[in-house]
Amino acid sequence: MENNVTKLDFQEVAPVYTVETNEAPQAIGPYVQGKVVNGFLYASGQIALDPVTGELVGETIQEQTKQVLQNVGGILRAVDLDYDQVIKTTCFLNDIGEFVEFNQVYESFFTNEKPSRSCVEVARLPKDALVEVEIVAVVK
Repeated sequence: MENNVTKLDFQEVAPVYTVETNEAPQAIGPYVQGKVVNGFLYASGQIALDPVTGELVGETIQEQTKQVLQNVGGILRAVDLDYDQVIKTTCFLNDIGEFVEFNQVYESFFTNEKPSRSCVEVARLPKDALVEVEIVAVVK
């Protein structure tokens, strides 16, 4: 049996835009803050870095979750969106035992439209952060 695979050039299918804003931390590796393609924003995972200093903010899951979601908000605003356009989040916690505390802050950002979500415990996050959140949003 033969495999027939057609390689697509995304630029031919749909334009791809890179998101760059000072309202969220600059990338600390070989990635960008987000990409917009075909009506969707795919944002890189955010940890609790201060966008100005690049330093980790907060010692508790609540403090870090607030900073993480403020960073997500900065990326959303860069493409004229808000939290209501987020359709999917993937949340990484270094301790799933802090799930309730995480949710208390998380739900304060998603007050109208709740996105679908995955939430998992991981062994370790960059800079020893307590939480990381990545999102997919619909672009208006």
